[in-house]
Amino acid sequence: MKSLCIDLFKNCSATSLAGTRSSRVLTYRFQRTNYRTHLPSTKLTFSSYSTKTCFATLSAVTSEVEEKQTFNPDKAGELVKELRNSFNSGRTKSYEWRMLQLENIAKMLEEKEKEITEALYKDLSKPEVEAFISEIVTAKSSCNEALKELRQWMIPQKVNTSITTFPSSAEIVSEPLGVVLVISTWNFPFLLSLDPVIGAISAGNAVALKPSEIAPATSSLLAKLVEEYLDNSAVKVVEGAVPETTALLEQKWDKILYTGSARVGRIVMAAAAKHLTPVILELGGKSPAVVHSDVDLQVAVRRIIAGKWALNNGQACIGVDYIITTKDFAPKLIEALKIELEQFFGKDPINSKDISRIVSSTQFKRLAKLLDEDKVSDKIVLGGQMDENQLKIAPTILLDIPEESQLMQEEIFGPLMPIVTVEKIEDSFDVINSRPKPLAVYVFTNNEQLKKGFVENISSGGMLFNDTVLHVSISGLPFGGVGESGMGSYHGKFSFDGFSHKKAVLYRSFSGDSSLRYPPYTPEKQRLLKAVISGDIFSIILALIGWSK
Repeated sequence: MKSLCIDLFKNCSATSLAGTRSSRVLTYRFQRTNYRTHLPSTKLTFSSYSTKTCFATLSAVTSEVEEKQTFNPDKAGELVKELRNSFNSGRTKSYEWRMLQLENIAKMLEEKEKEITEALYKDLSKPEVEAFISEIVTAKSSCNEALKELRQWMIPQKVNTSITTFPSSAEIVSEPLGVVLVISTWNFPFLLSLDPVIGAISAGNAVALKPSEIAPATSSLLAKLVEEYLDNSAVKVVEGAVPETTALLEQKWDKILYTGSARVGRIVMAAAAKHLTPVILELGGKSPAVVHSDVDLQVAVRRIIAGKWALNNGQACIGVDYIITTKDFAPKLIEALKIELEQFFGKDPINSKDISRIVSSTQFKRLAKLLDEDKVSDKIVLGGQMDENQLKIAPTILLDIPEESQLMQEEIFGPLMPIVTVEKIEDSFDVINSRPKPLAVYVFTNNEQLKKGFVENISSGGMLFNDTVLHVSISGLPFGGVGESGMGSYHGKFSFDGFSHKKAVLYRSFSGDSSLRYPPYTPEKQRLLKAVISGDIFSIILALIGWSK
């Protein structure tokens, strides 16, 4: 058995799809695996580091040869070709292969929980409990449901046939799409990488995963764990930044799932359109929380905090982006928020161990700029403290900032919370509908008519009453956006369906062949055909005996 290793050291500065990093580590692992024994016969590793010298070393058992290598479209094409060969072999379609991969993912989540938590802390300073609940437990839940339900999901769905095809039977067969690409994001870098992969494997596809380079520790760990636990001829991880993602997007895939910003979502969709590749886009937007005066204020406020600052410090696509309440109720709401925030994070939240940091200096500077905008900073009613060295921003509440400010025009994705006041709570309909459709709407009220009004009049990816975020934990509900907040959905069986083609199949025998469908078309045939198609038994009988109504 030969072992071949290539280390590439390259001077580069890449702009990421979600931000800018001056240097990073790129690892692309390519491994041909004996499926029965999972023993590697060939292993090719690329690593790049920002240095002043660009060179490559090639080490083999018998010789060393210098050679430059990059993950370019040709390399991406080779990767897709290998994945397609694995898929075309039929191996990934079997129930046994799917179950084995899912069992190995479940095993990985149990055995590597500590390493996952440590990686999330390195990338985001994510508190251990938050990392466990929001990433590890949720991934376990998705995997366990797939293990439990996969056989049932794979059973063809029987459908009724009509008299025009009698005798016959019909069914809908879920077949894998083929070779799919998952492009993940950095805010929940483990969950949002693994959850779609679970769905793609459950549906019987070969998968390439591109984790976010902005969460490098998690990206590196994912590459290592996928290589260790899964069938590497059919499930691969490609690490890198814009050049690697661009090379992947130039290839023909059978489906692409992207999680991230609407700006990059447009780039992904444009690239997919060249190959008529379908996409699932999980984007975001400005998800509001509407707070009526009839609520249990303490409970409502605690749940809003849980859906904002206790959720990756506001760096979540489903997090609360801004609050809408009435002018009269706003002072009570703000005071309650102040009390509960201090209860959660102390008097000095910058140094709280229970709150995540901002992911990068680029994102920190973006948020600071939003807060420093003219006619915005003087609207702060709580917080505003920053520590660039720690990449920490305290929970910050602003009241009635200008509508034209950037804070109200773009998704905040951080710990800043504007409060918009209206005369009466029903005016919130116009506030929400004046913007692109959000990924989620959170409504706090005990008024049943108001609840009905929101369901009927507000279009959003999801809607939750008297809480935040928890709707995504219900596997029976699809998770996805609408309009600029995304297209398509996944979670639970919706993940399986999202990576499957629903093939219509009709079975007929050679019996029951009627001359009605064949020429010559006589008046009698026409009369009987109309009667049969109408389904009116009385008309059919009349047509058969030569009578008409």
